[in-house]
Amino acid sequence: MTQMSDAKILIIATDGFEQSELEFPRDQLRAKGATVHVATLDGQPIKGWEGDDWGDTAEADLRIEDANIDDYDALVLPGGQINPDLLRVEAAPIQLIKDAVKAGKIVAAICHAPWLLIEAEVVAGREMTSFASIRTDLKNAGAQVVDQEVAISNGIITSRNPTDLKAFVAKIVEEVQEGPHPRPAA
Repeated sequence: MTQMSDAKILIIATDGFEQSELEFPRDQLRAKGATVHVATLDGQPIKGWEGDDWGDTAEADLRIEDANIDDYDALVLPGGQINPDLLRVEAAPIQLIKDAVKAGKIVAAICHAPWLLIEAEVVAGREMTSFASIRTDLKNAGAQVVDQEVAISNGIITSRNPTDLKAFVAKIVEEVQEGPHPRPAA
């Protein structure tokens, strides 16, 4: 069992992340005592997307390719349409997700971020949800798609949109406190 005060959580994102889907988990998990790092493609700050325009900047702690999943208890993937679409064509984030799943780490993806799980080939046979417009993508990749605020499949957490953020973070906390989740890669 992992206490939140001992937990280390990694958020990976790039420009165009949904503002609330990075900030709310980052801030809430820090408030609960976790160490939370944000990794970006180049280790530089990134610009969020809020409503129909660019939002605020989020500071970065490291480059995604320098992150070692063994150093973390959980991996959080914020959505937004732009962010996961840019990340899913990059090798480092996809490999990090594969490594996290293989290592039994908690992996949490919200909104459009399950695109990254599809690209990492870790959705087949798992119960998942997402933003409505990509549910067919999840289904075509073999997921059992549901429409609920949080879906959980052996430590892999998915949620639909910013209105689900409280439940999303609560489930991350619960799963981190349970500890590692040994599982097949997919």
